[in-house]
Amino acid sequence: MSNIEYMNECMARDLITMLMEDQGMEMEDAIDTLYNSETYAKLKDPDTGLYFQSAVYVYDYLKQEITTGKLA
Repeated sequence: MSNIEYMNECMARDLITMLMEDQGMEMEDAIDTLYNSETYAKLKDPDTGLYFQSAVYVYDYLKQEITTGKLA
């Protein structure tokens, strides 16, 4: 596993936890929400550098996507 893959997995864990705590989602719903989001697709693309940001920063993008149905 590369460093970027490891950072993505750690970020995914944190984002799923935030969805569960902030949005009141069950774990399965939080996992589905994250993995099917545009935010996660951007996170997985190393060219965006999103994996290098804080989980709180990325979560703001995810919340906006959930609320509006699209990224900013």
